[in-house]
Amino acid sequence: MEQYFSGLSKEEQEKINNYKLLVYICNGTEKEIRDWFETINIAGVPLNKQELLNATHSGDFVTLAKATFSNSRSPQLQKWCSYINGNVNRQDILHTALKWVAKGEENIGGYMSQHRYDKTIEELKTYFETVIDWAKAVFGVPKNEMKGLEWGELYELYHSNSYNPTLLQKRVDELYADEYLTNKKGIFEYTLGGETDARLLNIRIFEESVKKTVYARQTNAAREQHISNCPECAKGHENVRIKIYKITEMDADHVTAWSKGGSTDIDNCQMLCKTHNRLKGNR
Repeated sequence: MEQYFSGLSKEEQEKINNYKLLVYICNGTEKEIRDWFETINIAGVPLNKQELLNATHSGDFVTLAKATFSNSRSPQLQKWCSYINGNVNRQDILHTALKWVAKGEENIGGYMSQHRYDKTIEELKTYFETVIDWAKAVFGVPKNEMKGLEWGELYELYHSNSYNPTLLQKRVDELYADEYLTNKKGIFEYTLGGETDARLLNIRIFEESVKKTVYARQTNAAREQHISNCPECAKGHENVRIKIYKITEMDADHVTAWSKGGSTDIDNCQMLCKTHNRLKGNR
């Protein structure tokens, strides 16, 4: 419940008015000041990286940036939080905005130092809004898995590409419905990149029972035909054409690649020697 000073009892007001504050005045280099801030905050809630940077690079720029990105009553907050993880009061949104415009975490301090006494944050604000608006334009209504992605990096990599938002969003929905994908957060970069890196999706692998069944089936058939139990080796020269591999020397492979509609079930599984599995790739 909110309380106001004027509504407190006389004793409570006097207690507040007579409370002695301990004030530190710190002189030194920026690094010394930052180290000092870290030290005095050990007993309380430790300052995070952005809070330390704000203290180190205090000035007009930080004041304006905090007024925009650290305002818990900002009408833009709900929109921003669809794409960004963190606590606005602990400077997490400001930190993300700075990371994007500075092109990396390691460049934030330098950017803040360069703009410390600027009377405007137009570049910071414009770049941040541009990234958010681009993500929304490309993917439409934000999904939960979009929150916390490195949208600044994705913008730099892909914003110059031309996309059909309707087709892209339809493809995203199709991938969301795919039971074999275990990393839904990777769908966005996967589609932006032309669906070339399936590792982003962490496609569900074949279960051990499936591998053992397929291995036994292939190996028994290979022994009867006096050929290798690796279908690719069986097509090769004499040295490997009849080689029988142990199960530990083989990998489970999609006969029809997942990216081409192949499923992760026993009917689409074959065991290949590790060399041929690597060579096959996404074919």
